[in-house]
Amino acid sequence: MSPHTGVKFVKNAFVPLRDFRNCVIEANRQLQTWLLEIAGNRLHGTTREKPLTLFETERLFLKPLPDHPPECAVWEKVMLHGDCHVMFKKCRYSAPYQLVNQLLWLRATETTVQIYRDHTQVAIHPRLFKPGSRHTINEHLPPNAIAYCMHDSQWCLAQAKKIGMYCEQVIQQLLNDSVVDYLRAAQGIVGFQKSYGNARLDAACRRALVFQSVHYQTIKSILKQGLEYAPLPDEQVFDQLSETYKGQGRFCRDTSILLQ
Repeated sequence: MSPHTGVKFVKNAFVPLRDFRNCVIEANRQLQTWLLEIAGNRLHGTTREKPLTLFETERLFLKPLPDHPPECAVWEKVMLHGDCHVMFKKCRYSAPYQLVNQLLWLRATETTVQIYRDHTQVAIHPRLFKPGSRHTINEHLPPNAIAYCMHDSQWCLAQAKKIGMYCEQVIQQLLNDSVVDYLRAAQGIVGFQKSYGNARLDAACRRALVFQSVHYQTIKSILKQGLEYAPLPDEQVFDQLSETYKGQGRFCRDTSILLQ
C-alpha cells in the first residue's frame, strides 16, 4: 500500500465522527485501539493477508535504525581548473594538481565537501557558503606554488630591506593597508628583483613613492619602460634652472662671492 493510499484509508476509516477533545494522548489511544482491533485484522486488498499476521512474519527481518541519521548529500561533476581548485556554489575547493583539467565527482553535505576521482576520495574540505571564498590545502598545489605561498608578509619585508630603502617603504605601505590584502602584490614587487636587479627595482620604488602610486602595476610599468632613472618632477625644474644659475646666465655671479 502506497503512503498516499494509507493516509486516505486512515482519513476515511478512522477519523470521521471521532472526538479527540484537542488531546494528542487521547487521539493516540484511540488510534492504537483501532489498529489492533480493526485495521490490523482486516484482509488487506493487496497482500490478501491480515496486516498484524504479516507483520509477525516480517518482524525477524527488520533491523534497528542507525544511531546517527543518514546525511543528505548532493553529487555534482566538476572540473579541476588550472589553479588546482574546483567550483561549487560560487566557492572554490582545492584538489591534487596532478588531476588538473580532469572531471571529478564532488559530494557536498551541510558540513563537508568531498572530492572523488572515480571511487577514490582525493580531497575533503569544510563546507563554505560565502560566495567567493576558497579553502586550499597546500599539499594539493605544485611544489613551486607551495614555495610561493610560504612567502608571507615578514618574508616580503625582509627581502625588501635587502633590496633597498625605497623598496622597503613600498612594501611597508602595501602591507599596512588594513582594508585590502596586498600580500600578492608585495610578493610580485619583490619578485622583480630576479629580472631587474636590486638597484633598478629600488629606483623604480623611489619613483613610485614620489608619484604616490605604490602599486604593482605602477612599478611594473616603470621597470618595463626603463623610467626608473628618469628625472623626477622637482629635479626637472632644477635642471632647467641650473643652466642659468651655474654660470650659463649673462649676469650670473658666483654664489660663493655673494655669500661672503
